[in-house]
Amino acid sequence: MTIKDKLDLFRSEMKLHNLAAYIIPSSDAHISEYTADCWKAIEWISGFTGEAATVVITETSANLWVDSRFFIQAEKQIAGTEFILHKSKMPGVKDYPDWILDNISASTMVGIDGYVFQVNSAKNLENLFMKKNIELVFENDIPAKIWKNRPEIPMNRIFLHNEKYSGAGTQEKLNQVRTKMQSFGADVHIIASLDDIAWVFNIRGNDIECNPTPISYAVIEADSALLFINESKVPLGTKEYLEKSGVQIRDYYEIENYIKNLKSVNLLLDPARMNYKLYKIVPNDVNIIEQMNPTTKLKSVKNSVEIEGMKNALRRDGVAMVKFFHWLEKSIGKFPITEVSSAEKMQEFRAESDMYLGESFETITAYGANGAIVHYTANAENNSELKPEGFFLTDSGGQYYDGTTDITRMIHLSEPTEEEMLDYTNILRGVIELSMAKFPKNTRGAQLDVLARQYIWKNAQNYMHGTGHGVGCFLNVHEGPQSIRMEENPIILQPGMMITNEPGIYKENQYGIRIENIIMVAEDKQSDFGEFYKFETLTLCPIDLKAVNLNLMSGEQINWLNDYHQRVRKELEPLLSGELKDYLFEKTKVI
Repeated sequence: MTIKDKLDLFRSEMKLHNLAAYIIPSSDAHISEYTADCWKAIEWISGFTGEAATVVITETSANLWVDSRFFIQAEKQIAGTEFILHKSKMPGVKDYPDWILDNISASTMVGIDGYVFQVNSAKNLENLFMKKNIELVFENDIPAKIWKNRPEIPMNRIFLHNEKYSGAGTQEKLNQVRTKMQSFGADVHIIASLDDIAWVFNIRGNDIECNPTPISYAVIEADSALLFINESKVPLGTKEYLEKSGVQIRDYYEIENYIKNLKSVNLLLDPARMNYKLYKIVPNDVNIIEQMNPTTKLKSVKNSVEIEGMKNALRRDGVAMVKFFHWLEKSIGKFPITEVSSAEKMQEFRAESDMYLGESFETITAYGANGAIVHYTANAENNSELKPEGFFLTDSGGQYYDGTTDITRMIHLSEPTEEEMLDYTNILRGVIELSMAKFPKNTRGAQLDVLARQYIWKNAQNYMHGTGHGVGCFLNVHEGPQSIRMEENPIILQPGMMITNEPGIYKENQYGIRIENIIMVAEDKQSDFGEFYKFETLTLCPIDLKAVNLNLMSGEQINWLNDYHQRVRKELEPLLSGELKDYLFEKTKVI
């Protein structure tokens, strides 16, 4: 079917249910950022393939909201369709709830599928819609009714994340969660978010591409725990381990009956990571305690085993990156290299490690102007060939048994212009200034964000994505609750938290520049003014110097870069030989 055919069918279903509008978020029943194919309704209805968006369909219009990471991509992918692009947070652009309020008549109904809608979002819509007596109807899964050959929920088998990598057993983690439950006065805790479940039960899976999380729900009680998952996905050895840890296996779909049968308990759930359908079936005599999942904060602070594992994974990843850039610089101009073939080559180098399980997200290999598309994806339809000129950017990462990596590096394939050198150097200066930050205990990421942006702000430039996101340990590459971004986030930075450092500049139809390392919050020193923290840069990979204008950099910044490169050389040299070692020495030379 064409997009027009799908919209015609969609509107026919809306008319049957007297819906003036219908909202489709990009999440799944577990409020995930990345989803299995069966929940990619936005891609099916609109053609947009990015992982974050909202669609609103009315009788007369089809609308797509995306943030700045996807402006260029969305514009291209919905071109020629009825869909109208709304650029979130741009001047004069209303977000979808306000747009609906302005464009839908009073005393009408708006439909959603409650299974894929976050509790907080649905409650906010209900409160807003009261202004015009608009009813939010949450039990209409219209995509399910008209999406022919819709993929099924994946049935891949799960496996244990060995305690030699996790650093703590399931029973120990359950006890940590129960301690937090007691502090909230909770008898029962329901978890819907997949990475929280994977962490607390020490299980991993292959249900979602690049994210080693099995599709499941979980319940933790005072003296028992339940894992709601299709039992055929659980190998015997994994089941035995879980049962010894006090975990019972229940069918995935039994979660609804479990909730409906709760009686007079204090129920803890996270309204930011729970779907609205399950929330609405909680019995009236149950006291709901709305708090962040305890697991979210617990897993954000890595233990000593996880820290060592992440460092080992980043060391292997650095070796793969050195091999890749050595191959690229040696091969460019000698035979055709495309964005797709370069991504495949990078994965080959990562796969040389027997600890490697796959990408941590879909690799971005962007040449020239494609680098200005923040979440660019090269494919058969838009696969640029690399030439010995201009910038080449790659943002990639790997999933290893002991860690998750995320790195952005770029090189200039000819001689950079003065403008390119200015932009590249200012981004590098931002990376360095954030890396060198010293800050008191109880500091939030938003208080440090300006360090990475200060030099581009002086040139009236900015980037609209966050400066840093948390990173899981053999889990999701985007992990909360910590972040470094302009928007306020009340989560304070604590030792053991890992976070990316990735400022950027994006000039449409010219180039994009981004440099990214993973940094870790670490203790620094105690003074008369209290306890102070610092960042430790964990990523080990040379930063290309070709486009650096040393005249713009301070002595302190140059010293940091030299020290970093000497550490990269020291860590990676024993793992390389021959030409690769010579290449590493050249790329980490003192400036």
